[in-house]
Amino acid sequence: MENKGLIFIPDISGFTKFVTEMEIDHSRHIIEELLEILINANSIGLEISEIEGDAILFYKYGNAPDLKTLYHQVEKMFCEFHRHLTAYEYRRLCQCKACRAAVDLSLKIVTHYGEFTGYTVKNFNKLIGKDVIVAHQLLKNDIEKHEYWLVTKNLLQDESPQGFKQWMTWDSSAKKTETGEIPFQYTQLTPLKNELPSEPPSHLELKQKKKMISVSREYEVPLNKLFFTAGHFELRHRWQEGVKAVDQVSHYLPRVGTKHRCVLENGQVVMYTSSFSFGTEKIVYAETDEKKRSSTYFIFEKIDDERARFTIDFYLKRNPLLQMMFNLTMKKKLEHMFTKSLSNLEKLLQEVELPVEF
Repeated sequence: MENKGLIFIPDISGFTKFVTEMEIDHSRHIIEELLEILINANSIGLEISEIEGDAILFYKYGNAPDLKTLYHQVEKMFCEFHRHLTAYEYRRLCQCKACRAAVDLSLKIVTHYGEFTGYTVKNFNKLIGKDVIVAHQLLKNDIEKHEYWLVTKNLLQDESPQGFKQWMTWDSSAKKTETGEIPFQYTQLTPLKNELPSEPPSHLELKQKKKMISVSREYEVPLNKLFFTAGHFELRHRWQEGVKAVDQVSHYLPRVGTKHRCVLENGQVVMYTSSFSFGTEKIVYAETDEKKRSSTYFIFEKIDDERARFTIDFYLKRNPLLQMMFNLTMKKKLEHMFTKSLSNLEKLLQEVELPVEF
């Protein structure tokens, strides 16, 4: 039995279209995250032979797990995959085509039992054998919706793949190859997405707050260019007064909950993205300091196709003493800095070009 075992391949559907039509750098990071999700969801001791771009070649020598165990593994990977995508769609800041399209990616899983062996090249264990080829051939088939679990006859033996879920139905088919037909059964996994709980609210904003400052300015640029320029951390030091740099961003693709450090002329402060909402007419982005004493809201509003308004609202945690001290010592200075920041942004907007993908 040492040369026989399970071959298990989760394959991200929509990947080819994703990386050829969408913004490459962001799509790469999104796919990397999804592959890590699949690896971390491995609960039955599968080994990894290799990561093949949009798929992972898992294997396990010995007798095949029973179908119920195998289904629970399939379900876990599929649900964790879509739970992550749903959370990213709910919390993401980026509006490039890659990030907008991520939620439409999905997963198909091919499972097969057969003969194979491995060889080691440095730290990599590569699988070879006719059944490895068979499993890869099965990834290309005539199943219309690419959101399924496929089980070959070799793996089924005399078991019937029934009874896992009431909604689950199975269809039979076969893959024609040069060496003959490979019979298999498959079931769609789409209904599993409907069983996932809805994304909970983040609860990162200040519960009780008071607006202390509001400054606003109109610009002769479209809404999306204004948001792109003012919203990117790499450009923040070029327009926001008192900010020398923004670094230590906790995630390459910022989203609600992401932390970053603002290096100021007189120190530093850790901020996190506390809320975000995006619309064609209005975009609102908020940051709250780590100690939850203050929040800054960046509000972008469309005036017409070529003009937009940018407002900065500064809030303090509702506390009479804190508010009084702020009014006496900081309000005028900070209000002046915000006004100067909006003026600085005017010049930067003339230099920045909006990416095609945005």
